[in-house]
Amino acid sequence: MNTNLLVVIAASAVFYGTPLFFAALGGVITERSGVLNLGVEGTMLIGAVTGAWASQHVGGSAWFTVLISILMGMAAGALTSLLHAFLCITLRTNQTVAGLAITIAAGGVGLSSYFANIWEVAANPVNRPIRKLDVFGLADAPVLGPIVFNQTILTYVSWVMVAVASWYLFRTKIGLQLRAVGESPQTADAMGINVVKYRYLHTVLGGSLAGLGGVFYSLAIVPLWVDGMTKGAGWIAIALVIFGFWRPGLTLVGAYLFGALQSLGTALKARNVNISGDVLDALPFVMTIVVLVLISSRFAHRRLGAPASLGVPYEREER
Repeated sequence: MNTNLLVVIAASAVFYGTPLFFAALGGVITERSGVLNLGVEGTMLIGAVTGAWASQHVGGSAWFTVLISILMGMAAGALTSLLHAFLCITLRTNQTVAGLAITIAAGGVGLSSYFANIWEVAANPVNRPIRKLDVFGLADAPVLGPIVFNQTILTYVSWVMVAVASWYLFRTKIGLQLRAVGESPQTADAMGINVVKYRYLHTVLGGSLAGLGGVFYSLAIVPLWVDGMTKGAGWIAIALVIFGFWRPGLTLVGAYLFGALQSLGTALKARNVNISGDVLDALPFVMTIVVLVLISSRFAHRRLGAPASLGVPYEREER
């Protein structure tokens, strides 16, 4: 057994960091188009409750039920972000206000709780949780066993997505055009790029990934529904986008750092370390506040690589 504290924390960092990465990657993709989405927390909860409901009601084999639950959670996240896109892109509502409205409306005391109540999701645990795998029978191997070979299928998918997203953003024509839309939509429009289309598509795609992060909570971390179960993970994901300089690889590293902070309390309590649980539970959010404060200025945003037109509505000039 791998009982070394550092190994346990590292393995937990990967596990708890996975949903943070999905939500943050969605934020990277959305913000690269110039749309700021502060509704990640609400979107994750909508994905979580939808995934839990699907797991309880979809029949068939375990893998089929899990797959449908994941897809339905992603679809719910996409629909939630479609509303955000409509408000911000079509109606040109203030993006900060729109995102906060979605988080409040869909949050722990909003639509996610309402759906859980009418669907009776909280009455029973999910039927088909996402379980950890024992890859190649190496789960108990020293050090790397629990860290690399004893994770869920979604963790391995996230590693693939780092490479795919990096290639998409920085090595493809579409990625180049997407970044152009986020930097200067006027210039992109003049080049014949459909700014509205790019912003809509990537906001919805980002929402589907946030929904996937929510599904991870209700099917893997806590395999049942609890109101507000993400406990602020959406806000951490927003900070991770900045922490990772709007780049998938660095965002994954940041997600694991925050995942380690989230798991630290549990790991220390299991070893009877006498540290206030409230202090340990607050660590990820203290770090989040520190990150947001450090990058709050426009100068810092530009230095860190933020899209120049992030959060700025675009209205096409008449020709």
